[in-house]
Amino acid sequence: MLNERIKTMDYKDRIINHNQLGGIETYVVDNGPGRGSRVAWVNTGSGLRFKVSIDRGLDIVEAFYGKYSLSWLSFVGTAAPRPDSDRGLNWLSTFPGGLVTTCGLSHAGAPDEDESGQRGLHGKYSNSAAEVTSIIQPELTDAEPQMSISGIVREARVFGPNLEMQRTISCKLLKPQIVITDRVINRGNSSSPHMLLYHCNFGWPLVDQGTQILYKGKCRSRGMDFDDAVFNENNDYRTCSAPIDAHSGSGEACGFIDSTPDDDGLCRTGLFNDKLSLGAMITYDAKQLPCLANWQHWGRGEYVTGLEPATNFPTGQVKAREEGKLIMLEPGETRNYKLVIDITEK
Repeated sequence: MLNERIKTMDYKDRIINHNQLGGIETYVVDNGPGRGSRVAWVNTGSGLRFKVSIDRGLDIVEAFYGKYSLSWLSFVGTAAPRPDSDRGLNWLSTFPGGLVTTCGLSHAGAPDEDESGQRGLHGKYSNSAAEVTSIIQPELTDAEPQMSISGIVREARVFGPNLEMQRTISCKLLKPQIVITDRVINRGNSSSPHMLLYHCNFGWPLVDQGTQILYKGKCRSRGMDFDDAVFNENNDYRTCSAPIDAHSGSGEACGFIDSTPDDDGLCRTGLFNDKLSLGAMITYDAKQLPCLANWQHWGRGEYVTGLEPATNFPTGQVKAREEGKLIMLEPGETRNYKLVIDITEK
């Protein structure tokens, strides 16, 4: 297995430049819809490599393990952020898919409106550019060389909300793992709604007919007819289907999972493709992210399985407020989050 072969590599006294094994490279896209956008390629040296879109909140788009793609990519691809993404369904016009697309910071879910204003699908975060604060390359003399990219993303306007996300994406050299640590701070002088959802989008060949969807907990339908048709006790909704005509266009299904943590207080969800002996596992703190959504959109050519840890189910700010589940951050208050993605082989 690639993981095991990599672990036994002895590079000491054999290389002087970390890029011979892995590291972080930044550049600016010079063509297509993402022209002018800043990106960073992270190569862990373990076979896992991925692209961070700096101008889209330090989200992760393409991701590969060896010869296999891990993430689903929309036909949009990596596009420049869209200023009016916070209206209606405009968010979809620049949604790249990608391994991790962040939704929030004050709204996640369907568009809604109340006395505090209008909010578009999944909020402003993924259409906001990050201020890069540090890039750390692996130090070959360390016992476990690490690399990281850190930055700040703001959701801000006069009269609020004024929320700040401090994000660090870190990896260890020769280890197929991504660690995302986020800190959200209310920089304003009044309380602010807060919602956060990690839209993790896995695609072919990891996702294929027969791929298993893994999690602990009880799953229920989101509540629409096409959700009810999938997420019921008579249907195997934890095994990925071949592409289906019912998911052409806007066809989809979504289930809401009340995750059950392990004894360590952590929840684990992911996918495993037995034909490839390849899997991806997401680990997170149940107290930080008590909700998990499973998005199934198995259309022809648009074939994706989404796993979405979140503070709330993606029903929007109005619904969360009505249910008494909307987080309100007081001035200066912070919330910390951690998401770990491991690539595994049987």
